[in-house]
Amino acid sequence: MQHLGPRALLRALCAGLAVCVAAACAAAAAAATSPASAPGLPAPVDAAAPSASPAPAAPTGTGQRLYEGARAQLLQVRTLLKTQDSQSSVGSGFLVDDAGHLVTNYHVISQFALQPSRHRLVYVTVDGRQGALELLAFDVVHDLALLRPVDAAPLAGRGFIRLRPADEPLARGARIFSLGNPLDVGFAVAEGSYNGPVERSFLETLFFGGSLSPGMSGGPALDEQGRLVGVNVAARRDGEQVSFLVPAAPVRRLIDRQPGLEPITTPAWAEITRQLLAHEATLTSRFTALPWRRAGHPRYAIPVPQETFMRCWGRGSPQAMRGLQFERSDCEMDSRIFVGGGLLTGYLTVRHEAYDGGKIGALRFAERYSASLRNEFMGRNDRHRTAPRCVERQVHGSPPQPDGAAPLPLKAVICLRAYKKLEGLHDLSVLVATLDGTLIGVQGRLDAFGIGAASAQRLAQHYLDGFAWNLPNNASR
Repeated sequence: MQHLGPRALLRALCAGLAVCVAAACAAAAAAATSPASAPGLPAPVDAAAPSASPAPAAPTGTGQRLYEGARAQLLQVRTLLKTQDSQSSVGSGFLVDDAGHLVTNYHVISQFALQPSRHRLVYVTVDGRQGALELLAFDVVHDLALLRPVDAAPLAGRGFIRLRPADEPLARGARIFSLGNPLDVGFAVAEGSYNGPVERSFLETLFFGGSLSPGMSGGPALDEQGRLVGVNVAARRDGEQVSFLVPAAPVRRLIDRQPGLEPITTPAWAEITRQLLAHEATLTSRFTALPWRRAGHPRYAIPVPQETFMRCWGRGSPQAMRGLQFERSDCEMDSRIFVGGGLLTGYLTVRHEAYDGGKIGALRFAERYSASLRNEFMGRNDRHRTAPRCVERQVHGSPPQPDGAAPLPLKAVICLRAYKKLEGLHDLSVLVATLDGTLIGVQGRLDAFGIGAASAQRLAQHYLDGFAWNLPNNASR
């Protein structure tokens, strides 16, 4: 059987992508919508919408002291439509220097960043002062933005939130205090505990054992000395007292970029693309450097990712399979990057299903096994991405083993979808099915969201190389 690697398959795809993108860009929707999150993932907490989260606990004496000390530096950040005085998003922010610069989450101001001609930014202080804001810089990967007032005079003399020194690590279980404007009802303090970095997360994120509500995104979380530990960013809606903070380190890096920055007045797609390309290159390098785990299948070596920055969940056959037995593993990253308009990108997922048709016979097994492969969804043309361009070939897994066994025969479908406004970024899907068994087989899938063409080649090759024999190819079934 001729070996056709992912490089050859991807060259065929990439040749047509430029035309595909150009034709589809005209159909891209112009309006940006409020952030959304996938089920089971942390939800941004910026929009002033009803929430099932428990109400923040009443502050203790320490919380009251911190609030009084920081209230002058707290701000509400609003995105308004230029043609009317209606707010389209609301979040929180805080002053970081005497010049009036402030930090919030990127997702709070994403509508302005993508469509500055349609939106404007304003701040509101605790004592009711208001003014216009300019966007100076953002970090889309860590969900941060740096802004300054058009007129700094109203914010002069208010002081600023200092960052906790990097060489003073906080003890797990220490009390910390999140400040912000939940649900647009007024500034508040939510007490909780510091629980260290989130485990198995690609991007460093802090676990805050407290309640964050919509509208608190971008507000500061302080230690007992009033220093910044992190920035409110997200909460899990399927749990209680499980919230998340952006750590102080990327905040410090963003503030250090401030000298010489000019206001952003045009759509920020190019800068977003630059940051996402840097992120995906790092993600691809770290992922492909990790060896695959094995699924424990008696016949096949199936690539299962390390849980260094992914979580894997397994399940068995549902009753609806009517005799066809299978076991499934789903692995995915929690870290996802919000761009705007509901677009989440910058992450990987890997899954497989191992089928056993011993109870239904070879004919029915072949029918259902093929149907399962045909039912895979590869996406369609939407406001952010083109329709997928796919190639299908028979390939093989890892090279022959020392015992002389032939390489494992596979069917591979590789698809690319190009981003319409993020030039050079794609979504990759690699679907693989073993072809040797009459009553047994494995189907696997790798999805990579927001990657460059070179990374697509590396990831596809890495995934195909993970399939091999556990037994010689003349084994039964």
